[in-house]
Amino acid sequence: MYRGSVSARSLPIGDDRLRVAPWRGDPTTAYLVARRGRPSPFALARCLEQLAGGGYRAALTAALAPADQEPWLANGFVVHERLHLLSRAVDPAPEDLPDGVDLRRGRRRDRALVLAVDAAAFPAFWQLDEAGLDDALGATPSSRFRVATRGEGHGEIVGYAVTGRAGPRGYLQRLAVSPTAQRAGIGSALVVDGLRWLRRWGAREVLVNTQEGNDAAVALYEHLGFRRHDEGLAVLQRPLSSTVR
Repeated sequence: MYRGSVSARSLPIGDDRLRVAPWRGDPTTAYLVARRGRPSPFALARCLEQLAGGGYRAALTAALAPADQEPWLANGFVVHERLHLLSRAVDPAPEDLPDGVDLRRGRRRDRALVLAVDAAAFPAFWQLDEAGLDDALGATPSSRFRVATRGEGHGEIVGYAVTGRAGPRGYLQRLAVSPTAQRAGIGSALVVDGLRWLRRWGAREVLVNTQEGNDAAVALYEHLGFRRHDEGLAVLQRPLSSTVR
């Protein structure tokens, strides 16, 4: 959910493969995702040299668990943002959605309005662009894109969620509610809808992360049965130059 708006490419380095894209369309900041487990420190160093030679001035990682951070820290990355990691069993999922919330399938024509909700709900660093939304929808083999509306007819879009599934594990990839519509049960309805979908397809566990300081989101997830892990995630960053070491 952190990639930029320019097409990503993969850099094969030895046995490692790193996916690279400009961060939110910024041609000077590279967003890096390891596609085959942890890259070796040597392979990562070679990648950084290529990026610096290609004009990038900084690099950001995806959200990493502590066990996956070692090669990045060894190459001069530092923590840029920390996130809480929460999980819960899919079953039992709540049987009923909260009253008074209208949900429907998200459509391609909804995307501009969905991204407007996203921009209103998150600080600038965490906001998605069109490519970031594509990433959230395509991050798992199957996904569910739902929007919450209010008003007559098709209604105003006031929230959305992307839920993904990979085998027995589910992921709440994205959840956003317009600030003008919060505390009305919309976030709960979207999460419950995702849990019910995951249960129908046999998932056993669901994970979600949210940035530290987002107390409202943590309270929502914990109210719905999620539990915080002792160790969270972190986005790492480092500057680049033509003389990367």
